[in-house]
Amino acid sequence: MEKVFLNGQIVDADMAQVAVTDSSYLYGIGLFETMRAVDGTVFRLADHLQRLNASAETLAIANSYSDEQLTQAIDEVLTANKLSVARLRLQISNGAIGANGTAATNLLVTATEFTSYPAECYEKGIRVTLTDFRQNPKDPFCGHKTTCFGPRLTALKQAHEKLATESLWFTTENFLAEGSVSNVFLVKDGALFTPPVQTPVLPGIARKTIIEIAEAENIPCHEQPLQVGDLLGADEVFLTNVIMEVLPVTSVEAHTVNDGKPGKITKTIADEYKERLSKC
Repeated sequence: MEKVFLNGQIVDADMAQVAVTDSSYLYGIGLFETMRAVDGTVFRLADHLQRLNASAETLAIANSYSDEQLTQAIDEVLTANKLSVARLRLQISNGAIGANGTAATNLLVTATEFTSYPAECYEKGIRVTLTDFRQNPKDPFCGHKTTCFGPRLTALKQAHEKLATESLWFTTENFLAEGSVSNVFLVKDGALFTPPVQTPVLPGIARKTIIEIAEAENIPCHEQPLQVGDLLGADEVFLTNVIMEVLPVTSVEAHTVNDGKPGKITKTIADEYKERLSKC
């Protein structure tokens, strides 16, 4: 039986309950972090918690837990499920509003066995679609990992129906933004390009790692506005998140990226990413 951490206790997953007055249930106002545990250690946990805390402050979502308490909760749920290699999800939302107007934090942490994308995706690359949905820079939730996730899942479902793995989003001003569940990088003339956080896009933990790897490997990396022409003219394209790691894109809709095979720089970065993951 899967165990979860809910508001200070380890309980059976099918017995975990949250009040119907919870902000995430009523309004989609909540935050979550998807994390990767290797040998019982969460990859870049401090970065995940920093992002969570920053978003909670910006969006006025109650977080009454310290980083130390959140770390302890993660350790407890890994132990309870007897997992050392796992996919973790940490979610906070506002519980019922008290008489004094103060919101109480609902904290849920889950851990399941880690399952990677199929090996074929990395060997041959994947196909992505371009969703008709648009990312609005004026939306206060953009750039934050919120539980208001329905549009992303809808775009992803449409991509899957077209036999694609991911869907890419553009802004209302037609700038390349991100995937439904990933950040995007382009390679052109030996340099990396990725949309800046101010687009806005989610400041991904894997994204941050890639930028650090590029610096260490002396690969120029530019965070700058990109458009569809940049995407279609790229020598290589890859996606990142902490679950997929570095996933090469070899087809955008009907367009083949370069020669239709994962590129050299993508492979270099993917190998270095795996090395860093193994040492977390």
